[in-house]
Amino acid sequence: MIGSVDKSLLFQELVLDERFKALLGGLKDLNNDSILSAIVNEFTREGIEVLEQSRYLEDLIPRGGILTKKKPDEQLISDMRYAFKIAREIGRLDIGQTVVVKNRTVLAVETIEGTDAAIRRGCQLAGPGVVIAKAARPGQDFRFDLPVVGGDTLNTVIEVKARALVIEAGSTLLLDKELFLERAEENGIVLAALNSNDLE
Repeated sequence: MIGSVDKSLLFQELVLDERFKALLGGLKDLNNDSILSAIVNEFTREGIEVLEQSRYLEDLIPRGGILTKKKPDEQLISDMRYAFKIAREIGRLDIGQTVVVKNRTVLAVETIEGTDAAIRRGCQLAGPGVVIAKAARPGQDFRFDLPVVGGDTLNTVIEVKARALVIEAGSTLLLDKELFLERAEENGIVLAALNSNDLE
């Protein structure tokens, strides 16, 4: 399972079967982790094993460091670390995975609207030069909802003229890596994979 699910559908008049109504009705909240955990548990009860996303996709998960040739200056490193710290915190609260930061100021936090909309919203406030960070929840269940960045995300990052994109090392899927890095380089964007040790 890779990519986004439009959770705003929950607020539209969907026709749900009784089983899914019961599943949602038994949850303490309708955050991503609660819903997806419940769905995986339903699969398990039916004898279907859901494997970790990383099982066959390890080559799509960067291990850490600055992935582009362009290196960040000290001010940009400061923003990157701050953005990553905040992204991990909203992940802990199961709000979203992405934040937009500039000059160590949070401009946007991803909620139900998704990554690209959050990025655009943040850039409406501060213009070009933002830093975007995307991170997993602490204690992320690797069977579902790993953060993903690919061509669509990069198109948005380029569109808003961001300075950097930070992803979480070891738990973010980077699609079409070679093309992604090539396009990031062409547009002067620093791509970094950080982990919690980089915040110390």
